[in-house]
Amino acid sequence: MTTISTSPPSCASHEVAARLSDVRRRIERAGGDPEAVRILAVTKGFGPDAVRAAREVGLTDLGENYASELCAKAPGPAGTRWHFLGRVQRNKVHQLAPLVDVWQSVARLSEGARIAQYAPGAAVLVQVDLTALAGRNGCAPAEVPALVDGLVELGLAVTGLMTVAPQGDGAPAAFAQVARMADALGLTDRSMGMSDDLEAAVAAGTTMVRVGRALFGAR
Repeated sequence: MTTISTSPPSCASHEVAARLSDVRRRIERAGGDPEAVRILAVTKGFGPDAVRAAREVGLTDLGENYASELCAKAPGPAGTRWHFLGRVQRNKVHQLAPLVDVWQSVARLSEGARIAQYAPGAAVLVQVDLTALAGRNGCAPAEVPALVDGLVELGLAVTGLMTVAPQGDGAPAAFAQVARMADALGLTDRSMGMSDDLEAAVAAGTTMVRVGRALFGAR
C-alpha cells in the first residue's frame, strides 16, 4: 500500500533566492522597476520554513489565503508584514486582527465593518471581480466607488485595489481596467499579478505582485 505524504514541501533559502532573482528579472523585462514593484511572498500550502526562507532573502511582505494557515505561521520574524488574501469570513476576523497588517480582499461593507470593529484604522484593499462568475470573491466594478467610500467612512485606510485576472487571454485588459479604476479613485496600491501572469500586471502598472510557486516551487 502506497502512503501519500501530506507534509508541506520544504523551502531552502538558497533556492528561494535564485527564484527571487528570476522574478525580478521578469518584472524588469516586462518594463517594471524590480525595486519599486513589491513582491508579496504567498506561503499558502507551504510550511513555516517558507516564512523563514522568504525573510532570509529579504522579503518582508507575506500573504496567506486561509485564516488557519496565517494564524499558524504568524507573527514570524520581527518585521514581517502579513497580508490576508482570502475571502474575509467575519467570524474569523477577531482571530486575524492582531496578526494582519493589510487586508487585501475586502469585497463587502459588512466585512469592513467587522475589520473596523477589531482593527480600527486597518489598511485594506478592495478586491475587484471582473469575471462575474459564481463563487468568485470580489466586488463588481460598478460597486467599487461606493464600497471604497463606505470603508473610508468606517475609518479604514483604503490604499488600493486588488484583483485576480480571469482565465484565458483576459489578463491584460483586466489589469488595465483595475489600474484605471485605482487612478480614478486616487488610490496608489494595485495588487495585480501572480506567478503565471505577473508580466501583464507589470505592463499595466501594478505596484505589487503576489507570487507563491514562482518563489517556493510546486505545492
